[in-house]
Amino acid sequence: MNNPTNNEINDERGAAALDFCLRLARVQASVVRRLDAVLGGHHGLSFGDFMLLHHLSKAPGGRLRRVDLADRQGLTASGVTRTLLPMEKTGLVARMADERDARVGFAAITPAGHNLLDNSMVTARETCAELLRHAPQDQLDALAAVLGNVLGPGA
Repeated sequence: MNNPTNNEINDERGAAALDFCLRLARVQASVVRRLDAVLGGHHGLSFGDFMLLHHLSKAPGGRLRRVDLADRQGLTASGVTRTLLPMEKTGLVARMADERDARVGFAAITPAGHNLLDNSMVTARETCAELLRHAPQDQLDALAAVLGNVLGPGA
């Protein structure tokens, strides 16, 4: 019986990892399109805006430094600034300065932002439940663990 070499094992693992990443990217794009359409149609909110409000609502004091928000959104600092500007104009988020360091800027969710997030959360949960309706809970838990490992500690 032939035993596989380390290179063959690594090639198989690499191929499986690449297949997983390609599928993950395709699924991510599909989920974003679906949530953009549903959240936009019901609440006038993109999925990116929803995620931003969600991250702010979960942060201590409902605020995050812009660089931390950019990291959580997977955006550059300028990308998060471009996203925040229209949300500031519509009163969903507010710009806050740090009392101790004027160079540090925070984005904070406003009461209007909380209200919109609360209303859109129902729609987002229903849409996600529909997308994952055929996935057993144990598979979702295992996949969440894998994705957590990809993101790394503290993600």
